Amino acid sequence: MTQFDSSAFENDKERKLPRRDWILLPLLSLATICLLAGSVELLARRMLTESRPFIAACMEPLDSKDGLRAIPNSTCRDKKYESNWVEYEFNSCGHRAGMECGPKAPGTYRIVLIGSSFPMGHSTQREKTFAALLPIALSRQTGRNIELYNQAMIGENLHLTALRMNETLALKPDMILWAIDPVDINRENISEVFNPQTDSTSIFDNFWFRFNADIHSKSFSSAISDLWKRVLRHLQDTRSAVLLQRVMYKSRSQYLKSSLAGDDSDFMRIPANAQYQMELQNFDKDAAEVARQAKSANLPLVVTLLPVRAQAALISMGDWPADIDPYRLNNDMRAIVTRHGGTYVDILPDYRSITNPEQGFLPIDGHPNADGHATIARFLTKELTSGAVPALKVTAQPAVSEQGQ
Repeated sequence: MTQFDSSAFENDKERKLPRRDWILLPLLSLATICLLAGSVELLARRMLTESRPFIAACMEPLDSKDGLRAIPNSTCRDKKYESNWVEYEFNSCGHRAGMECGPKAPGTYRIVLIGSSFPMGHSTQREKTFAALLPIALSRQTGRNIELYNQAMIGENLHLTALRMNETLALKPDMILWAIDPVDINRENISEVFNPQTDSTSIFDNFWFRFNADIHSKSFSSAISDLWKRVLRHLQDTRSAVLLQRVMYKSRSQYLKSSLAGDDSDFMRIPANAQYQMELQNFDKDAAEVARQAKSANLPLVVTLLPVRAQAALISMGDWPADIDPYRLNNDMRAIVTRHGGTYVDILPDYRSITNPEQGFLPIDGHPNADGHATIARFLTKELTSGAVPALKVTAQPAVSEQGQ
């Protein structure tokens, strides 16, 4: 039997690794990790497909002063990871209105809808959006010929909405419906909105475009910080990350835990931080301008807040953490709108009546799906005909007695 040589073992233990191994072994480990990550990413790309260049095929170059506009009389198709193919058709004014932007027919009550991607119906077929469903329901409820002209545009921020009020008034509305979602409140920087010049190009060109824009408007350290944040956001948008999120977000508790931990939920957080206060002040200025122009034209301005996915889920549950209030932005907006003479229509309490309203939203993208739009149309119909807008008020018909039959 061979005897164990303890001295040889001690000598081998003390022997140092060659210098090249200190380089090759970490590189081998890194290559293994990259291979595994790449394999998962390739698999996820086969499972999750999307189109290029998205809706950008219908968009004009982003203008820093005028915002984002669609090419008049353009049509394009778009598919995201979570959606089916969606067709976008824009009229001669560049609006996804489902009608031309000419004069309304005699005897028609025209509502002009303004806002951003939620009311435009991004990622949903137009006929299934609340903009298409709402006038049908209102006409049936009121007995009037009501049409809704959808002027909302993806990437629109609150300030651009105020600047474009002359275009809204040119459509000769009988009422202006301003549908706002929480994302609109913190989207004042035009360089952060959807940009067809970058979203349809390569990743590196995209990063360089935004970094070059930031370096001329911000300090170097701020530009570097924003670049790093965009890199992290891009990593979160890889197909493998999206696939992992889809699995995680099937659990309501896991989804809410993840959502409430991020900055996107700051509009619900208590106490309000300085950023939220500044955003609310900006909204106050824009709402004042929109209300002023509507009043000058003797038109009713109706404002409503459309919830995001986590917000709708919390309201339906009726339970949320002590440092969260899903109604806070809603209440702040109501105070601002009514102070400037507008009408505020509150649909958030209606979400208490349905279970699992988060299923009406794309889990990761966050936009309402067809079910979510149908819910919004139902709630808006209820609130608009309840007396908030006199022209749309539905009065209950008196019951006919048996003697009178």
